[in-house]
Amino acid sequence: MVFRNADLPVLFHHADAIAIARQREAIRATRLQLLLLVVGAALAALPWRGSLGGSFQLIGALSALAYAGVLLLTFRSAGQRAKSHWQLNRSAAEFIKSLSWRYAVHGAPFDSGAADPAGLFTERMEAGLQELKKVGWEDPRDDTGGRRGVMGVMGPVGELITGPMRLLREKPYTIRKETYVRDRLIEQRNWYHRRTVVSRRATTLWSVTISVLTLLALVLAALRTFSVTESSSVLGVLSASAAACLAWSEIRRHQPLISAHSLVEEDLAAMHTAMETMVTEDQWSSAVYETERIVSPQHTDWLVRHRS
Repeated sequence: MVFRNADLPVLFHHADAIAIARQREAIRATRLQLLLLVVGAALAALPWRGSLGGSFQLIGALSALAYAGVLLLTFRSAGQRAKSHWQLNRSAAEFIKSLSWRYAVHGAPFDSGAADPAGLFTERMEAGLQELKKVGWEDPRDDTGGRRGVMGVMGPVGELITGPMRLLREKPYTIRKETYVRDRLIEQRNWYHRRTVVSRRATTLWSVTISVLTLLALVLAALRTFSVTESSSVLGVLSASAAACLAWSEIRRHQPLISAHSLVEEDLAAMHTAMETMVTEDQWSSAVYETERIVSPQHTDWLVRHRS
């Protein structure tokens, strides 16, 4: 049996889509702010002023517009709260996904001995989503417009237990184990590996870029020290560019994510080995619970904070 993201509740897909859209919006706004700061500094450093009508300088006006754009984007981002909505919806999506997997494969607390696993699943799901609502998550089931907006081929948004989830739960232990290991554990392990590779490449790129810009600024500053050149305008542009690159690298958190994702990948590899060789059916529910804890965003964030 194959169990994919398409088999998860519609509520997951709704939260996941919003998280992706808000993430792109937040990243795009930050990237544009940093770019405009560099452009503003570069325009201000140009020797040509483009004077019009005696006192009006075109280059100065363009530089001012760049800085005004930064302020406008700052106020707009504060009002739209794209980053907050991104993180809340990502937390909701991952929570729904994790709980759905635990229910479908008999992970704790929805093991084979549970008296009413469906009722317990709904109770745990609603309790977790209620906690997210307290900190600002918007449940699409709370308004009629939102309910219409997320209706689709997979059924109403309020359906928390899908047909494939029920079907997988009814399968024997060996099939549930094989499906979980292949479609959840190995899939997540490969995802963390890919993200580690991407973060390493990005770290190398931005480190080299910052070093080159700083080295150029150092050379120009040394030349100015010995009166080889008198111009210092380029130094400001190089400094602004290096600062923007550094800020972008810090915002994307490439360096701490390398360590965090590598550790999660190692833990998943160990759990994979244990599930294939040592975990019995009686231990299965606890093993699934531990795997879901490892891949949770909260665990990754904890690793990022302590490995920074």
